[in-house]
Amino acid sequence: MTEDKNVESGEYLCAHEDTVKKVKEEMPEDEFLYDLAELFKVFGDSTRIKILYVLFESELCVYDIAQLLGLTQTAVSHQLRVLKNNKLVRFRKEGKIVFYSLADDHVTRIINQGMEHICE
Repeated sequence: MTEDKNVESGEYLCAHEDTVKKVKEEMPEDEFLYDLAELFKVFGDSTRIKILYVLFESELCVYDIAQLLGLTQTAVSHQLRVLKNNKLVRFRKEGKIVFYSLADDHVTRIINQGMEHICE
């Protein structure tokens, strides 16, 4: 594709106007893309990734997650709150104990695809 910028007018000349028009029409709204970027920021923390990874195997309580990862319960609770607010984990109460699990198969697929990508 040939593209030139007219510096004075700030306009672009594009050799593939039909393609550009089609992409612009199919481009999601900025608010949606902002939300998507925010979701991916959640995956930018290795502690949260570790928590998601241990939840692949089993539903766990905060104490078990903290013990598995060598973290304080406070640190785990904080990260679980972030994951829950972003709909990546769900919880259920059994008496006073709260158990966490992955929200759905999407979370597993996102992590697995990321792993595949870095292993290529």
